[in-house]
Amino acid sequence: DRNVCFKVKTTAPRRYCVRPNSGIIDAGTSINVSVMLQPFDYDPNEKSKHKFMVQSMFAPADTSDMEAVWKEAKPEELMDSKLRCVFELPAENDTPHDIEINKIVSTTATKTDSSVMSKSISSSLDDIEVKKVMEEYKRLQVEVQRLREENKQFKEEDGLRMRKAPQTNNPISASAAAAKEEGLSSRLLALVVLFFIFGVIIGKIAL
Repeated sequence: DRNVCFKVKTTAPRRYCVRPNSGIIDAGTSINVSVMLQPFDYDPNEKSKHKFMVQSMFAPADTSDMEAVWKEAKPEELMDSKLRCVFELPAENDTPHDIEINKIVSTTATKTDSSVMSKSISSSLDDIEVKKVMEEYKRLQVEVQRLREENKQFKEEDGLRMRKAPQTNNPISASAAAAKEEGLSSRLLALVVLFFIFGVIIGKIAL
């Protein structure tokens, strides 16, 4: 015996056109609500995921601002009816138009699967490259540490020889020692630079 306000909600508002999606039903009357599916690429995983909810309540005395009416409504005043949407493809008596649609759907699904597979393979290759870079990075760390220890040990031994040897040492031996130390320093510097480059590469891959 009372007028009823209603509105229709859906979990996929972009997929459906609902007319009217809200309104007021006079007491003792009914209304037809049309639900039209918009064109889209069919996804089998969504065939039973879309849902509709018809929300209703008794109309108040003032219905001039329906947005405010719904906002101010108390939970105990609302009534909900939920509907689940299920897609059913045509069976054996398909028309040529239906068959063509099924072909398009199949092609779309195949492209989607291929895209997912390509992304998976690409991700695996990226993981392998990162692993290789990390292994090389660790190897360079060990090499730099080894050269540092070797350089330190060489300096200590050279200093000890210089203290023990007389001042009239052969200048050729001193030059050879200096050249060896310079060679170690150059190798150490080159490895440090390479170490830095690998660090930059790993940073970019991580981003």
